[in-house]
Amino acid sequence: MKEALSILCLALLVSVSEAEVTKPNSENFIECLRYRTSSENPITDSISIADNTTTFLSSYLSYTKNKRYSSPNFKKLLAIVAAKHVSHVQATVVCAKTNGIQLRIRSGGHDLEGLSYRSSVPFVILDMFNLRSITVNVLSKKAWVQAGATLGELYVKINEASQTLAFPAGVCPTVGVGGHISGGGYGNLMRKFGITVDHVSDAQLIDVNGKLLNRASMGEDLFWAIRGGGGASFGVILSWKINLVKVPKILTVFKVNKTLEQGGTDVFYKWQLVATKFPEDLFMRAWPQIINGAERGDRTIAVVFYAQFLGPADKLLAIMNQRLPELGLRREDCHEMSWFNTTLFWADYPAGTPKSVLLDRPTNPGFFKSKSDYVKKPIPKEGLEKLWKTMFKFNNIVWMQFNPYGGVMDQIPSTATAFPHRKGNMFKVQYSTTWLAANATEISLSMMKELYKVAEPYVSSNPREAFFNYRDIDIGSNPSDETNVDEAKIYGYKYFLGNLKRLMQVKAKYDPENFFKNEQSIPPVRVI
Repeated sequence: MKEALSILCLALLVSVSEAEVTKPNSENFIECLRYRTSSENPITDSISIADNTTTFLSSYLSYTKNKRYSSPNFKKLLAIVAAKHVSHVQATVVCAKTNGIQLRIRSGGHDLEGLSYRSSVPFVILDMFNLRSITVNVLSKKAWVQAGATLGELYVKINEASQTLAFPAGVCPTVGVGGHISGGGYGNLMRKFGITVDHVSDAQLIDVNGKLLNRASMGEDLFWAIRGGGGASFGVILSWKINLVKVPKILTVFKVNKTLEQGGTDVFYKWQLVATKFPEDLFMRAWPQIINGAERGDRTIAVVFYAQFLGPADKLLAIMNQRLPELGLRREDCHEMSWFNTTLFWADYPAGTPKSVLLDRPTNPGFFKSKSDYVKKPIPKEGLEKLWKTMFKFNNIVWMQFNPYGGVMDQIPSTATAFPHRKGNMFKVQYSTTWLAANATEISLSMMKELYKVAEPYVSSNPREAFFNYRDIDIGSNPSDETNVDEAKIYGYKYFLGNLKRLMQVKAKYDPENFFKNEQSIPPVRVI
C-alpha cells in the first residue's frame, strides 16, 4: 500500500494555481463546519483537506474499491469529512448547500461506478465509516445499525447475540450497510425472506435542511422511497432499524463445479428450469466463469453452483436428487453449519476461519466493471453457447452470476417498496470483469459491452431492467452538475420501473432544489 500511495503521490501532483481555484470555497466550507458543531463533539479531526499528500490519499483510498477511480480530482474535490457524530453529518449537509458545493456520500465504497466519491464539479465527500454502531435486541428480534457499519460487522454482532437470528442481506462482508439497504441489497436468504428493504421498520435520515428525521417525522412516502430508491437522492441515511429473521440452528451449504467438458451447459440449462421452483428454503446460485483447463495454456468455463439450504444435508440431498440429479451432488459435497458460519463460507473463507475476519476492512482495490440484467424465461442452449463464446474473448477474469428468484420474491408487490424487481423474474444476473493494469481498461470495458449485447435477446426488454446496486453508467447518466429529466427517465425506468414516477414526486417534495444529486439520481418532478 505504501508503494501504491507513493506512486499516486507522484502521479497526482497538482500545481499551486490549480489548488487555489477551490481555496475560497474550501475555506468558507471549513469555517461553516466549525461554526455549526460544538466543542463537545469537535469536527476538526474529522476533516481532511484535499491535497496531494500521502495522508489525504490514504483517506481517499481507504474506501475506494474500484481502482478505475483511485485518482482524486484535486481541482474539484475540496475535502473529506469522516463524520464521527450526527452533528457532523448535519453540518456537512448545511455547509455544502449554503456554499454551493456538491455532496457525495460514501458508506462502504462499493459504489461500482464510484459516484459516491467522485464528481466533475466542486464537491466534498461525506464519509460515514466512523458511524458504525450496532445494537441488537434479541427479544424483539430487531437491531439498529448505522450506515457506516459493514455487513460483516452486522453479522458478527447478530451472532454474538443469538445463534438463530439472521438478516437477509448480501454475501460481501465489506459492503457498507447504508448504501446496501437503500439500494435494495439482497442475499442468499431472498427466496425465503425477501431482501433487506423488506425488513426495515424505521430509519434515521438527515434531510436537505440538516434536520434529523425518523420514520414518523419523515412520513411514509419518503420512508418508502429510501427502501430501494437509493438514499443519496433524498438525504443522508444515518441508521436503519431492521427486523431480524429466525433461522434453524443447522443450515447446509455446498459448492460444486461443472466444466463445459463435464456437461456444464446441460446442467446449467436444467438448473434454469428448477432453481426458481425449489422449496423457498433452498437458494442455489449459478456462476459461470473462465478457469484454466486441464492442459497448460487451455481455458474452459466452469459453472460453479453455490447453494444454501435452511435445514440438514440429508433433506437437501433428497431435494437435489429429485429435482436436479444431473448435478451429481454427493453427501461429501454438503457441509452442515450455523447461519453465521455460512457467511464465512459465502465470503470464501476456509472452514475454521475466526469470525473476527469479518470485522476487517481491507483496502485492496482492483480494476473492475459490472453490469446487470433480469431474466424472465430460460436462456436456450444456443444462447448459452453464444455467451460462453463471448466470455472466451476476454483476456482477463470474467464471470456471470445468476441469482434465482421464486419463493417470497414472487409474493411481495412491486410497489411495496421502491425496489420494483419482483414477480415475473427468474434470475438477477451480474456480469463482472476484473483486470490488473490501467492500460487494459479500454479493452475490458469494450468486452463487457459486447457480452452485454450478446445477452440482449435473452433478458428483459422495454425497458431492459437493471439493479440499482450494480451501478452501471452505460445505461444512462447525467453530468455531475445537472439532472436532465429525459435522461434521468432512461436510467430511472431501468432501475425502478413503474416506481420511478412516485420516486420523482417524493424527490420534488423533499428536495425540490435538487441538492442531493449525482450522475444517476432521481429528478425532482411533480407528475400530474
